[in-house]
Amino acid sequence: MTTGPAPAAISATGLRKSFGDHVVLDGVDLTVPTGTVFALLGANGAGKTTTVNILSTLLGADGGTARVGGHDLEAEPDAVRAAIGVTGQFSAVDSLLTGEENLRLMADLHHLGRRDGRRRAAELLDRFDLGSAAGKPASTYSGGMRRRLDLAMTLLGRPRVIFLDEPTTGLDPRSRRGMWQIVRELVAGGVTIFLTTQYLEEADELADRIAVLDHGRLVAEGTAGELKRRVPGGHIRLRFTDPSGFDTATRLLGEASRDDEALVLRVPSDGGLRSLKTLIDRLDAHSVEVGELSVHTPDLDDVFFALTGDPDHEKAAAR
Repeated sequence: MTTGPAPAAISATGLRKSFGDHVVLDGVDLTVPTGTVFALLGANGAGKTTTVNILSTLLGADGGTARVGGHDLEAEPDAVRAAIGVTGQFSAVDSLLTGEENLRLMADLHHLGRRDGRRRAAELLDRFDLGSAAGKPASTYSGGMRRRLDLAMTLLGRPRVIFLDEPTTGLDPRSRRGMWQIVRELVAGGVTIFLTTQYLEEADELADRIAVLDHGRLVAEGTAGELKRRVPGGHIRLRFTDPSGFDTATRLLGEASRDDEALVLRVPSDGGLRSLKTLIDRLDAHSVEVGELSVHTPDLDDVFFALTGDPDHEKAAAR
């Protein structure tokens, strides 16, 4: 028996939201397959957090439909809430409580029994490397420890879909990479992650698919590679050890820019397999040997600026 594609963990059609005369979302369509990471990028005011708030039932939409975790957002909000977890930009950790007390409080809110709550809290403290600090007030935790505790609190209810709204803002590089590893482990276990981030590197590292939101509209969606290939500037770099081979390749590849001193040609390319194969076949047909070949594509910074058309933003897709 054949199996079809995994059902969508999140699907939305025509989501709209305005605050007064200001349109924040203008007909947003989204589909997020189960067990994947979906990253939503956009500049300040693009509508990322509004999208998260709507899909997590924290805010009502003015129009459109959505299903999250298999449940209709408008007709079954309680079922949606039971299926999801939300880790926002600002930690939900109570600084006056210890790490263990924060988790036990969440266990009570999820109506777990005393024994189950303690067991689940202990499991999560160990999983997030917080066991040694379990009895210390959260106010003594580092930024990375607080974010791990915050996510552990989100996981206590075993959500199938997790919304992470800029989860690593303010963390040092080591803590950020630790959080990335946790996200990968969650997805490997079948959890779906809806991520907004101000770090384009983060989306590149984690996301199966990326969407770019600009002035309330989705202007692009695809894998990181697909989005990069949409932006001009990609090229194949060829370095030669033999000047005669360099000269022959120059004649064959008239569109290439050349560096005579380094014996390097840069051939415009979308970075795709087909264009690379075509180039290699042309060189091979004339017995041209290449010392070194590398493919260079624009990064997500280039994609973001090209799609949003706003060079004044920093090289990050801020909230």
